Amino acid sequence: MSVPDHHRRKVRLKLAIITASDSRTPENDESGRLIREMLEHAGHSVASYEILPDTTQQIRSAVNEHLPSLDGVIITGGTGIAQRDSTIEAVRPLLDKELEGFGELFRMLSYQEVGSAALMSRALAGVASGKIVVALPGSPQACRLALEKLLLPELGHIAHLLKL
Repeated sequence: MSVPDHHRRKVRLKLAIITASDSRTPENDESGRLIREMLEHAGHSVASYEILPDTTQQIRSAVNEHLPSLDGVIITGGTGIAQRDSTIEAVRPLLDKELEGFGELFRMLSYQEVGSAALMSRALAGVASGKIVVALPGSPQACRLALEKLLLPELGHIAHLLKL
């Protein structure tokens, strides 16, 4: 059974991009730049872009700050298993609903590209305060994969369900 076309309507979402990194700068943040370009090319608006240290409190505060005025937040970085990776710990407690299928499908698609290293990704997506929140790995290839194969095809449907 396919999703009705009216559920996949074209929408123009207003989103924030957060890069969680202790080493990225605006000049070398390929993933943040790629996410912005892909979202804007698809007709969405990037209302905010920032690079924050990979700390639970700073990431959580930034997400909470953006949710009231935007349709969602996409975070890149901090989703692995290194000691400093804290994006998932920052975001998961904020979620009212987690979209488990996002992480499962992302890891399946990643496995096709990078093999067993995909198991170390803790990428996730969910709903917080009625808005979409996505946490992606920091690699540009992972961000491209997630946007091309999962997010951009479904943002209209997500927006329909969340009444954004």
